[in-house]
Amino acid sequence: MPDYDAVIVGAGPNGLAAAITLARQGCRVLVLEAKNTVGGGTRTAELTLPGFRHDVCSAIHPLGVASPLMRSLPLQQYGVEWIFPPAAVAHPLDDGSAVTLERSLAETVAQLGGDGPAYHRLLSPLANQWQKVVEDLLGPLPIPPRHPLLLARLGLPGLLPADWLARLAFRETRARAVFAGLAAHAMLPLEQPASTAYGLTLAMMAHGVGWPMARGGSQAIADAMAAYLGSLGGEICTNFNVRSMQDLPSARATLFDLTPRQILQITAERLPAGYRRQLDRYRYGPGVFKVDYALSEPVPWKADGCRRAATVHLGGTLEEIAASERAPGRGEHAPRPYVLFVQHTLFDPGRAPAGQHTAWAYCHVPAGSTLDMTGAIEAQIERFAPGFRDVVLARSTRNAAEMEIYNPNYIGGDINGGVQDLLQLYTRPVARLSPYTTPARELFICSSSTPPGGGVHGMCGYHAARAALKSVLL
Repeated sequence: MPDYDAVIVGAGPNGLAAAITLARQGCRVLVLEAKNTVGGGTRTAELTLPGFRHDVCSAIHPLGVASPLMRSLPLQQYGVEWIFPPAAVAHPLDDGSAVTLERSLAETVAQLGGDGPAYHRLLSPLANQWQKVVEDLLGPLPIPPRHPLLLARLGLPGLLPADWLARLAFRETRARAVFAGLAAHAMLPLEQPASTAYGLTLAMMAHGVGWPMARGGSQAIADAMAAYLGSLGGEICTNFNVRSMQDLPSARATLFDLTPRQILQITAERLPAGYRRQLDRYRYGPGVFKVDYALSEPVPWKADGCRRAATVHLGGTLEEIAASERAPGRGEHAPRPYVLFVQHTLFDPGRAPAGQHTAWAYCHVPAGSTLDMTGAIEAQIERFAPGFRDVVLARSTRNAAEMEIYNPNYIGGDINGGVQDLLQLYTRPVARLSPYTTPARELFICSSSTPPGGGVHGMCGYHAARAALKSVLL
């Protein structure tokens, strides 16, 4: 008899989601994790000063409360408390104002002037029926889609490049800038097809569910998933670095919460040559340069609206953000980078000593970059919050190369598990009827290198587990 029904390599959200899905079906499950804690992209640590808790990677979780799998988990019973800032996102502009994406679509529309009606037409059907959209969106290519007409409201405009959609739909600076900031989460040039889909999806989430955080840090999500898995009889072994298949106990199925590069290293000749060549051609995206801050007081924003949101997009206009996101693909570092900025402690003060604060920021850079982007990031923050540097007590930085050292899944600093463009969204990592399977019947892939890609939603793990159940475990 095998030691386990399934062994999962990697205890990120997708690995834990796969293990939970299998354990719910009565399978004997073991999760192996190379680090000393579970979490992958949902870890929290004291990176700057004692008492200041920072999210190492993922920080804000609209999909954590929206995905079907995460909604089905009793996370609150295991310590997860969701905090919803009043606004999902703030986008400051050089005139001293800021646009905020409010949960209320009407309140957001009121800030967009002449572009308000166009924004309402674009987002209202999606925001009002976000659950149905998510059912089709978070998985393999939906053929046929469950809700074809509704999905078309996202998919047809979503195929456009984001800068095209912004110019076609909106006439004024404010709406164009806000949409560019949302679309830039894709880590794609805004001139690239399908970049619009990311902007629409994140706007839909802002109005449909909000952009929450987990009280105390993202680690709470991983810890809750691990505790729930334990209640189902699943086992987790940390500090266990898998280098080859010989390191694994016997199991009927093995699932990898890893990118193709690590899978190739571990499986060696277990996979046929043609499939290995396809995995070797898998494309990774730009990296990130990240800074975590310990602050003596809140960020001194010029625009009051920036104090209503945990997430702030710093990049100015559509044209500036487009230039910033174009640079990494050319091997260049944008002199005025688009910066994703998060200020948790305005809404979760327990992450820092009394009266003090944390902040989290990153920008996109060429893969494997070792350039220090601290100065460029802080120049963008100072642009919209003069005096920011005066409130910095300490900072911790990681360049793109160091991100990969911290987490080998972040190839070249790519936190999305691979490029998420039109050619590699539903065909990641290889074009197969079930992308979670491999030619080796007992080996499966459950990482963000499978559909639907990056994000703390657990759906890659869920779908991979369902594939394993169908193929070898039931």
